[in-house]
Amino acid sequence: MRRRRPFRGVEAAAAVLLLALSAACGSRLPESDFEHGERAGPAPDGTPIRVGVITSATSPVGGDTFVGPRDGAKAWFDRLNARGGIDGRRVEVRECDDGGSGVGNNTCVHQLIDEDEVVALVATTALDYAGASRVSHARVPDIGGQPIGAAYDTYPHLYGIYGSLAPRDGTTGWNGKQYGGTEVYRYFKREHGARTAAVVSYNQAASAAYARLVERGLEAEGYEVVSEQVDFALPNFRAVAADLKEQGADLVFDAIDSHGNAQLCEAMDDAGVRVTAKVTNVQNWSSTVPDDYKDSPRCRNALWATGSSRNHEDTDQEAVREFRDATKGLETHSQWQLEGWAAAMWFTEAAESCARGGAGVTRACVDAFMNRSEDYTADGLLVPVRFERSAGPPTTRRTCLSVARWQDGKGWVSQGDMDDTCFDVPQLPY
Repeated sequence: MRRRRPFRGVEAAAAVLLLALSAACGSRLPESDFEHGERAGPAPDGTPIRVGVITSATSPVGGDTFVGPRDGAKAWFDRLNARGGIDGRRVEVRECDDGGSGVGNNTCVHQLIDEDEVVALVATTALDYAGASRVSHARVPDIGGQPIGAAYDTYPHLYGIYGSLAPRDGTTGWNGKQYGGTEVYRYFKREHGARTAAVVSYNQAASAAYARLVERGLEAEGYEVVSEQVDFALPNFRAVAADLKEQGADLVFDAIDSHGNAQLCEAMDDAGVRVTAKVTNVQNWSSTVPDDYKDSPRCRNALWATGSSRNHEDTDQEAVREFRDATKGLETHSQWQLEGWAAAMWFTEAAESCARGGAGVTRACVDAFMNRSEDYTADGLLVPVRFERSAGPPTTRRTCLSVARWQDGKGWVSQGDMDDTCFDVPQLPY
């Protein structure tokens, strides 16, 4: 067996969600169901401002997988309403669980846009964002969604949490290709002297495709790459762990699900594998690590996470403290919750700008605010985000990233400041 503002969609969630994404499907509602103009115009003073939150709260990959951004956004709006709302108007959150299917997603889009007439969608986290083209057609701003698929690099009026430079004219990225940087691999090479990296995947098309992308990035940074593939139905992680030990891998990346990662870590501990880092992604950057990896203490303490938002445990930062205070009632805390909080903050700044300007909090005004080519940081919670429409893909880019490692007794410990951990790296198509 053998990203300052990165395009983070591929790093953020794809590795954990690939298996379900490849199977997600569903019929579409007729285009005529979405033929309408701007119906959510200025409302009378004092009436609530409606926003929609679409979440695959129930889905084939588990009930708690996608709810973090929703919970973070709701916590922001609860606190905002307690402080008087927006221009004296409370924000009313209309939630919709699409069940992780394309049919369910289109139903949610239809319900929220046409019946509830929400001003915007916020913190969308959908396994199959089948209704994305309908959201765009209706010119409803979708703010701070998680780029699980390609929608946020495809359609106008959709504003993913990590930004985009793509034309977003209905075609994904540039000529159907998206681009991502090698900043994660550069970081471990520069900061920790890593030279050999293993990539573990299933013998399943989407998992293998993502693994190849990671391998290309590692090779571009000069790593010796060890490819490890296991059977999806009967994975032999013990054999993988034995080979990792023999190959002397410094780093382990993966294109497998959370359950598979836990099994892999347990096998690595049993085999005595010691690595500089078992690198995971932003979706797994949560307080559930002690339970998820309870049987693999050595591997657990080698977990590192990278992303484009400030560590949710950095309570020395005022913006993080406010987030943690508002979410103290939640059983767990995660990076996706913080990013949902930032998405709701982003909508609020747009809506407050519209209210101050006299245009009223309308879809068109909020969309115009979002469509500016200006950096947004959510009070320092995000690596600067912007939306542009570059005619061609970038070849290189200066990219900053947030890095943390898990330590028992301390939790997720930040490794430097994300505003200073920056690299000029190549951008690779996928």
